[in-house]
Amino acid sequence: MGIKGKFITFEGSEGSGKSTQSALVLDYLKAKDLPVMLLREPGGVKISEKIRDILLSVSSKAMSDECETLLYMAARAQLVKEVLKPAVDKGQIVLCDRFMDSTIAYQGAGNGVDVSIIEDIGHFAVAGVKPDLTLLFDIDTQQGLSRTNAKKDRIELRSLEYHSRVRQGYLALAKKDPNRIKVINVDTSKEIVFERVKAYIDKVI
Repeated sequence: MGIKGKFITFEGSEGSGKSTQSALVLDYLKAKDLPVMLLREPGGVKISEKIRDILLSVSSKAMSDECETLLYMAARAQLVKEVLKPAVDKGQIVLCDRFMDSTIAYQGAGNGVDVSIIEDIGHFAVAGVKPDLTLLFDIDTQQGLSRTNAKKDRIELRSLEYHSRVRQGYLALAKKDPNRIKVINVDTSKEIVFERVKAYIDKVI
């Protein structure tokens, strides 16, 4: 097919609509007959989905910040090795709902885990895989949390202060790497947000 593989990630705090937008992008690229797949983190493959269950279960409340960070990385390492890297190497477009930026925002900015440690483990876990484009969906923290399901997971149940730190962590990342990370404000309809998304996707594809 001659298309160079692309890796596009979708980031954002709770209720930002990134999962909705990633599904819309999947449909949009499929309609163009492009070789595309959508993955999610943590998860995407059998082993990583099992780790996801442990991470998000409310019964895992005794989990330490260190354990949480390492489990996210373990799930990511398996996804990269098993599916993500082979697909990009074969020329596919891989869309991923969350990736490394999530760990820096949630476990780094949110929990206070040393970001340089996260980055070091990250280099080992992702084997050189880096997104070509990251779309960061930004929303007011309280507004975002009000959009989440009534049945909240272990991370969603954390305090407003925690989620505010996550949002600030994301915005700091975008400031540091503006060529890769594009901030999209989601203060409007999902259709208008998708028009903004499409403009960035078209540039990369």
